[in-house]
Amino acid sequence: MRKVDDVRDDITKIDYEIAELFEKRMGFAAELALSKKQAGESIYNKNKEDEKLSDITKNRSNPFVIKGLEEVFIQMMSISRKYQYHMVHQRDRYIENYFTEVPELVMFPDTRIVYPGVPGSFSEMACEKFFGADVDHYAVVNFKDVAMALNNGDADYGVLPIENSSAGDVTGVYDILLENDVCMVGEVFVKVEHCLLGCPGSKIEDLEVVLSHPQGLMQCAPYLENLDVKKVSVENTAIAAERVAREKIMTQGAIASRRAAELYGLDILDAGINFDKNNVTRFVILSKKRQYTENANKISISFSLLHESGTLYNILSHFLYNDLNLSHIESVPLPDQQWEYRFYIDINGNLHDPAVKNALQGVRTEVADFKILGNY
Repeated sequence: MRKVDDVRDDITKIDYEIAELFEKRMGFAAELALSKKQAGESIYNKNKEDEKLSDITKNRSNPFVIKGLEEVFIQMMSISRKYQYHMVHQRDRYIENYFTEVPELVMFPDTRIVYPGVPGSFSEMACEKFFGADVDHYAVVNFKDVAMALNNGDADYGVLPIENSSAGDVTGVYDILLENDVCMVGEVFVKVEHCLLGCPGSKIEDLEVVLSHPQGLMQCAPYLENLDVKKVSVENTAIAAERVAREKIMTQGAIASRRAAELYGLDILDAGINFDKNNVTRFVILSKKRQYTENANKISISFSLLHESGTLYNILSHFLYNDLNLSHIESVPLPDQQWEYRFYIDINGNLHDPAVKNALQGVRTEVADFKILGNY
């Protein structure tokens, strides 16, 4: 049995040899990139990489070595691709074909904004915070109606809640972004203070039913646990307030804003009942026009991946190698496709940045169902 230091010395010698060979391999990768560019071939060739993995491992008997070689070469080929993308600087017309850079969002005297719910909703508050109180804005019943209004040309911009600091992503909004030809062009944050509202003269101890949007009920769950009430989900917090005011049932309450209480003539039975006192909802501004402003600094994308070892890591490493920061990542199982997922990712940057173009080109060639949801 040899001494530990002697074995380490041999490993170190091999490590230096591997480093030299890796540098030599990257030189050939650069040469290959230029040859591919001249021949009009794409950088990524999955079949060739699969063949390489099969060939490298076919005569190995140790399962641990086989698995290790697969991991090493998957990463090495991934790094090689990123280096090749960097070397050739191929012009990716995807962004140019689908997006237009503008100095600022276009607003005219007749510009119309659509939001879900009724007056007094947090969506209306977001609308007025982003566009101003004097803008022409109107309400529709649900989230899908916002996209439909944009598709039909009834509105120029739409407002939808997409994420809450305490309850997470708002269900269904990402599906709307994928299923409709709309683009995220802005975002605005609204601090949320939920109040328990009731008909004039009603009391908390007499309430039997409390209505609100599912997010409102979720954000006030600890408070509601102490009340012996039935929780009923409706389309919007302000719709809950409007319904309580209209039906005039003394045992029925709503979770909504102070503004909703004022608009619909309800009493505030209790205020600040959400468990997170720093509760903030992020709203996105949507448009049919695929545009982004020159000072936009956040990009949202989506794509799907097979549930295979290393696939997500390899995709995310495109951002690492281009020094781009990820600010959000969400995964959703694909319907009827077991163990396959769609990912929603936010990165910091602008579509005109070379590093962003390089990263997104690499991602787009290695995933399925790639879509830029917006730059804002």
